[in-house]
Amino acid sequence: MAVQNPPRDGEGDRRAKRGGGEGSPSLRRPEIYEARRARRELSLPEALLWQRLKGAPNGIRFRKQHPIGAYRADFYCASARLLIEIDGMAHDMGDRPQRDVARTETLEQSGYRVMRIAAADVLRDADAVANAIVSQVANPLHPAFGAVPLPVNGEDL
Repeated sequence: MAVQNPPRDGEGDRRAKRGGGEGSPSLRRPEIYEARRARRELSLPEALLWQRLKGAPNGIRFRKQHPIGAYRADFYCASARLLIEIDGMAHDMGDRPQRDVARTETLEQSGYRVMRIAAADVLRDADAVANAIVSQVANPLHPAFGAVPLPVNGEDL
């Protein structure tokens, strides 16, 4: 009877180790993989804007191509629950305007704010668009969803 030594230095059944046994299918949602692909393939306006938003300007963090339910936001600021959509020419064709309106309504009913920006505006002046987004997050017109305003000096609680 031959004695078998255990596998060493990467030898053996790698499928069992990597997938948890017998190559089980991934448990991740397909939206995650689609978002990862989209992050590698940004359009020119998205890439220009991301260059200005990726370094957490004023301490505000943004994510690119962030999946939210059945949708994917071009950019997302979690602290403000703000979705930023860059609308190019494709958003003006066919049934896209109606789909965009329905998408915005669905996301706003879920507690998100949606900011739509024309791709032409980003191409014209990406710095101004990035500054407008950051100032919107830093100084919103309304308190964030669920925030309670603090009393002003002299007001009773």
